[in-house]
Amino acid sequence: MTKQDPQELLKQKHELDEQKRQFTNFSRNISGHGEVEAGQEFSVDRVSDDQNRMKSVENRRGEA
Repeated sequence: MTKQDPQELLKQKHELDEQKRQFTNFSRNISGHGEVEAGQEFSVDRVSDDQNRMKSVENRRGEA
């Protein structure tokens, strides 16, 4: 197995992330602001769900 330079891998990851971002923007521009299928609602300004977060905290305390 060949060793890969971590900096090179990071650079490749950033390039892929940029391609994904561009594709996402392109897709949104093409589809407009129409209705999306159920389960496809994504929001960049999503607020965390405090109830689920607190339940997770409770569960972790119960396991300790």
